Amino acid sequence: MNEANPNPQPNNPLHGVKLVNILEALVEHYGWEHMAHKVRINCFQHDPSIKSSLVFLRRTPWARAKVEEMYLDWLKKRK
Repeated sequence: MNEANPNPQPNNPLHGVKLVNILEALVEHYGWEHMAHKVRINCFQHDPSIKSSLVFLRRTPWARAKVEEMYLDWLKKRK
């Protein structure tokens, strides 16, 4: 980080938020069943876990983008 701009991405609400934290928040709020309905991926539908979801989402950009979008929508609704 540089001293002139301590937050290099002030308009990016995902900056500094780890994928594991995103998943944990969504699972706590929505649950796996609702998440599987919103984003149709096997790791949410069959024997879901944070670990298996992290592996899949880190390797699958389109799915990660959908989960991040769901998280951003959830953040907007909380405000």
